[in-house]
Amino acid sequence: MSAENGTNGIPDTPAGPRPEPIRFYGTTWVDHGNGYSARRIALAAGSLAAAAVSCLVLRFAYEGLRIADVGGFVSLLMVVMFAVCSALAFRHTWSAFTTRPDPDRQASLRGLLAIGFVGSLLAYFLRSLTEAPGEKLHRAEYETAREQYEKRTTRRSGNPSKKRRRS
Repeated sequence: MSAENGTNGIPDTPAGPRPEPIRFYGTTWVDHGNGYSARRIALAAGSLAAAAVSCLVLRFAYEGLRIADVGGFVSLLMVVMFAVCSALAFRHTWSAFTTRPDPDRQASLRGLLAIGFVGSLLAYFLRSLTEAPGEKLHRAEYETAREQYEKRTTRRSGNPSKKRRRS
């Protein structure tokens, strides 16, 4: 059932492609209205706070290993593992803001991204300072879809009955 405005069956929503919503932003990224700036500030602060709390939790885990006296090698291994996984998660998350990630690769990296969650949070924080994370990618796709829609819907001008016939 389509929504109509009650006049001659004209739909309320404009025709053509619709922008894809971004998590936490919806479609406010299109015109930067409806609290877009406040959301960006709040989400940047929230992701930085979550990264700080996460580092504190990792510190407690490290202290637990030190208290358990598991040895220097295991402690070093844990620190290196979280550092490498965070760096890889940062790089993967950062690149996912500019290109669509491959779903198969995304599924295979799920464990690594879970371990390196601090890197993902920091990437989200840094991207939120300039734009909604993924906004550039979504805007490019939306503008391409709008251009293709405009090309398909433009009609030629002139009266076809006055068209010159070839002899």
